[in-house]
Amino acid sequence: MFINGVKTAVLLGLLMALLMAIGYGFGRESGMFIGLIFGGIMSFVSYFFSDKIALASVRAQPITREQAPELYDMTQRLAERAGIPMPRLYYSQEPAPNAFATGRNPRHAAVCVTAGLMNMMNGKELEGVIAHELSHVKNRDILISTIAAIIAGAISFLANMMMWFGGGGRHRDNPFGIIGVLMTFFLAPIAAGLIQMAISRSREFAADARGAELAGGPEGLMSALKKLEVGNRQIPMNVNPSESHMFIMRPSIGEGLSNLFRTHPPTEKRIAKLVELMGKGNYATNPYAF
Repeated sequence: MFINGVKTAVLLGLLMALLMAIGYGFGRESGMFIGLIFGGIMSFVSYFFSDKIALASVRAQPITREQAPELYDMTQRLAERAGIPMPRLYYSQEPAPNAFATGRNPRHAAVCVTAGLMNMMNGKELEGVIAHELSHVKNRDILISTIAAIIAGAISFLANMMMWFGGGGRHRDNPFGIIGVLMTFFLAPIAAGLIQMAISRSREFAADARGAELAGGPEGLMSALKKLEVGNRQIPMNVNPSESHMFIMRPSIGEGLSNLFRTHPPTEKRIAKLVELMGKGNYATNPYAF
């Protein structure tokens, strides 16, 4: 888990460095400062409003214990094991099976489940899914992934601005020239996207492992992942690509050009990691290790 944390910190640092480098190309020191400020503002906005945007995107509605007593009690029990406050629960009428957590910190977290998920999962599988999402909450993965997505978007925006208004051939003080501007325009967004996807995949592996520990074993989550893989192929869920990193399973799975651009690790790799964990962990004697 420590290695995953270090990897995430390094990748976030690379994203911010890339943002500042584009700013430098746009206007040297003053441009670099603008890039830093721009990234900071975007991250600040995402910190306070990403949860509202995410919940609105799937038309989620809050649910109470009276409306879903088993789900509510399960979530509360798992939250107590994890040592975090009970998150707000939301329900989306989406037929595709999926779930996600959002919120800037554990005290302002929310977990959303879809109608498709509730119809498809048995109790043990649902427990594995909720434990996975609460692991994201405890580790503040939602904030990390959202900031990564926002910075990656800012990089693409600045690269376009540099192309159309930075004009290496029009400004003698541009340190890269027109070739550098063109390379930045095409390569910077790709590099930013790759780094963002690497951060997302790293956090998914960590949440799988911690979620399995929280649930007392990986069997429920393994079975849930298998069902989610099939369900999301059969019932696509149209969401903004910038929000796909939030879900336990990448929505609307299609044929991609490369695994490098996946927001989630391949399901078979996630299950293989959980099989390894099952071989190493002793859940009978330490079922709630977290």
